[in-house]
Amino acid sequence: MWFFLLLLGLITYFVVKSNTKGITTTPVWLLWLVLMVPALLWTIWAATQGADEPMPWWLILGPFLVCPGLYWWLVQKGRIVPAETASTAEGTPNAENPTPTKVRPINAQEEKSLRDCFPWGIYYLQQLDYRPQAILCHGKLQTAPDTAYQRIRDNVENIFGDRFLVLLQENLQGQPVFALVPNPNPASQQSQERIPLTRPGLALVLLGMTILTTTIIGAELSGVKPQAVQADPSVILAGLPYSLSLIAILGCHELSHYFSAIYYRVRTTLPYFIPVPFFLGTFGAFIQMKSPVPHRRALFDVAIAGPLGGLVVALPILFWGLTQSTVVPLGNNSHLIQFDALDPRFSLLLSVLSKWAIGDDLKPTLGLDLHPVAISGYIGLIVTALNLMPFGQLDGGHIIHAMLGQRAAIIIGQLTRIVVIALAFLRRDFLLWAIVLLLMPVGDQPALNDVTELDNRRDLLGILSMAILLAILLPLPKVLATWLQL
Repeated sequence: MWFFLLLLGLITYFVVKSNTKGITTTPVWLLWLVLMVPALLWTIWAATQGADEPMPWWLILGPFLVCPGLYWWLVQKGRIVPAETASTAEGTPNAENPTPTKVRPINAQEEKSLRDCFPWGIYYLQQLDYRPQAILCHGKLQTAPDTAYQRIRDNVENIFGDRFLVLLQENLQGQPVFALVPNPNPASQQSQERIPLTRPGLALVLLGMTILTTTIIGAELSGVKPQAVQADPSVILAGLPYSLSLIAILGCHELSHYFSAIYYRVRTTLPYFIPVPFFLGTFGAFIQMKSPVPHRRALFDVAIAGPLGGLVVALPILFWGLTQSTVVPLGNNSHLIQFDALDPRFSLLLSVLSKWAIGDDLKPTLGLDLHPVAISGYIGLIVTALNLMPFGQLDGGHIIHAMLGQRAAIIIGQLTRIVVIALAFLRRDFLLWAIVLLLMPVGDQPALNDVTELDNRRDLLGILSMAILLAILLPLPKVLATWLQL
């Protein structure tokens, strides 16, 4: 319990640090402490009163209401105000600003060249708005967004090279607006990077360590005792079925992201596994994209590739593992990670698969003692559900953003956060998910062309991905339970 609090604290600290860098002068440790108060209070309650003791409603609801508001107030209290945009190329010195501050990234001649990048038949440019972070080009779109973006981006690159990133987004009124943002990674800088983007040696070392840790955990799940390992170390090989199946699921998930990103020429790292010598043996794997996604189609394809790729591997592994599992009486406190007495009825998809794999032996009063391979497939199912949450920078958040646009994705993300928090009141298994969503930013980085909509095929795949999420998370309906005799 305390270990998970420490782990959550470390993750929270780095999330807060990355999200508030350059935004506020409020100390990171103070913001981190405010966000950790709910988890700290709940952990203390569980440690002193017992995990089975119902928590008072005010202890659950109070921190959720107070701490986010206090966090926002502290961020605003120390918010760094950018320099005011001036009408000249350079700011003028004064008592509060003793040194001139350049606030326009282009001079008068370059501005004229920039205006020439917008043919009136493509995008009727009406106004240039200089902001500290970008040049906003307001006007009226005269052709298809995709055609306009390609033409204007090429024009800007012909004049300014890779000095700017060209973005096409919708403003608050829903009108397309071009924005020129200074390129943080121009080609000249990329060629001088000391640390290579892909480090296969590091990826292989982490993969090897993860195979080792998951094999050790898999041996424990298979019933191998520590004394037996000391007498004969080779017995840990009994954990290989769990280890290799879990590595295959997580690896296919991340490699699907990786190859999709490479297809769209998005600079990305190799998949890196995270080994840990306890719990499941790993905290998963990840890739990092180092350049913007070109358009919403690419954002959608990269996002959905991971969950679908992982699920294609996880489902047959889970089904085979279920056929090797045994039925056991259910306890009073079954939860999501109780592998020796799991109630499959919390998930519609898991219930159907379990009934299909085990047959009439699975009755209403019985649960499952999962085979180690079934555990890896089950973990793959849970990982897929978490990633498909339509929230922020999760795969599901990217999918909804690509389907409906950034503003709709933010609204749906906020609603998702509220729903998960409400579920945490009904089932404590969702409490950790609620904390994670509470700490994560609800916004998502836009694509360069964030206006062009998806085609019908991708929209259908997006709807299918949300249906998969519901099938994993929704409990088995009573009507279907009666029909399946569960």
